This record gives sequence, structure tokens and C-alpha cells, in this order.
Amino acid sequence: MANQYINTTLSAWLYFVAHLSQPFPFAASPRRMRQSRAMASVRKPVIVRKFSRDWCAGYAGATFGQDTAELEILDLNGKVLRIGWEQVKWVCYVRDFPASSQGSDQANPERLLHKRFSIRPRTAGLWLRMTLTDGEELEGLAANDRSLVEGAGLLLTPPDTRSNTQRIYVPRQAIQSLQVVSLIGAAARRRADVASREKEQELFPQEPEPAPAPVPVEIQKP
Repeated sequence: MANQYINTTLSAWLYFVAHLSQPFPFAASPRRMRQSRAMASVRKPVIVRKFSRDWCAGYAGATFGQDTAELEILDLNGKVLRIGWEQVKWVCYVRDFPASSQGSDQANPERLLHKRFSIRPRTAGLWLRMTLTDGEELEGLAANDRSLVEGAGLLLTPPDTRSNTQRIYVPRQAIQSLQVVSLIGAAARRRADVASREKEQELFPQEPEPAPAPVPVEIQKP
């Protein structure tokens, strides 16, 4: 009886240890947790505005299919949405999504209250003014680099960065006309470079070069 009890207890203990080493069914695996963190870090919250005045919210990747025929985002329910670029007016990178299903947030979830600069921008970049294909005007600051002539759209900093929208991506096919208003920061940089050179000359004045020694000339008498 004692040996049978010991064997039964030992078998139960081994069964318990074997199942204890396995992950619980409700616990997330480390691989799945890493994938979730990677998805959250790569995708950013966006609001897509269509020319039909409808909009949808979700998460977009770094490129979100700019070079493809469709915009691809992950909606709030985890489903992949594909929208033809001909329907997209702009894509706004936002701080948060509308909290309620009613009110002004539903009509203007981007909270783009100022679409034109009231004063001259202070941030360096190209001050652009564009007219979209539906006739609406939009201003923003773009980087002064090759992205102006390359790629499927323009990434702008809106006039009011304190709003819900932090950046606006406008597809090129949604732009009817484009105007460069001004180059911000170039003159200030030139003045700073001139002042820096003048200050450097004051700190390290250049010594005048010594006059060349006279060269003796021999005059032969006839």
C-alpha cells in the first residue's frame, strides 16, 4: 500500500510539473507580445478624408501604400481597409480619435480650424499654398528636399500644430494647383552665417601680411 501511494503521488507530481512548464491558454506568448508592440510602434493614428466628405479612422504604416493604387490602413476593429487614392482628399496624422459619436468631432475629427497661415511661419521649410481638385485651399510647410518632386504626395506641417492634426499627407492627384509662397529660414541662416564669420574675425584677427622686401637692381654704367 505504501509503495502504491508513493507511485501515485509521484505520478501526480510529475503530471503537475509537466503541465506547469506549459504556457497558460490565456497568457499571451512573448512572440505575440513582440508583434503587438511592433505593430503599435510602426503604425500611427490617422484620419482619412474622402472627397465625398466621408472619413474613416485607423492606423497607417510609414508608407501606407503610397506607391500602390490603394491606400491601406488598419481600422479600429482590426480590419484592413483599402481605399482608392482617387477618393482620398488627405490623410491626417492625429493625436487622438473622436471621443464621441456625435458633436463637432464627427464633422471635423481632424480639427483643422486654420487651413491658412495668419502670420508668417517661423519654422524652416517651404511655405506652400495649394488648391485641391474640389476647390478647397490649403497651406502648409513642406521640407525643402527631393520629396517635393518625388513620391506620390506631399507631407505638410499644418498652420496650427496645436490642433489634433500633426501632419497632413496630400496625394498629388488631389492637387489642382500648387504655389510656393516663400522659403522660410534661408535668410535667417544667411544672416547667422554672416554674423558668425564677423565674430570669428573679431576673435581671430588676421595679421597683415608683411610688405615684400625690395629687390636690388643693378644699373650698369656705359
